[in-house]
Amino acid sequence: MDDTRRELLRSWLTKAASDLRSARVLGSADDAPLDTAIYHCQQTAEKAVKAFLVSKEISPEKTHDIRKLTLEAAVHEPRFNEVMDMAVSLTPYAWEFRYPDDLAETYPTREEFDEALQHAQAIYDFVLNLLPADARP
Repeated sequence: MDDTRRELLRSWLTKAASDLRSARVLGSADDAPLDTAIYHCQQTAEKAVKAFLVSKEISPEKTHDIRKLTLEAAVHEPRFNEVMDMAVSLTPYAWEFRYPDDLAETYPTREEFDEALQHAQAIYDFVLNLLPADARP
């Protein structure tokens, strides 16, 4: 991997780590804004999978669909199928709680957030473990 690609990969992973920290901080507040915190869980996983794609010299599609990104990553690393259910569960959090809707709940439950945070951490760790140490932030 050349230096430019490695730096781009690190940038994606750094942004993913920042989203993960944001989710934790927001989710731990006394009056936690879980709608915003859960969005950062989705962003963590999305950016982590995009980082993997960058490591394979693929320019990731501009999409929030982690399932779609994970399917693309699985072409290059079949173990991505192991995290597919988590990717599917996180995908809607890119939009589900971000806008008011008279027909739907606009805030996640604590249980939904806790599960999303676990999935985001798992996908982030999964991707890190697939990458060479010198590409990690």
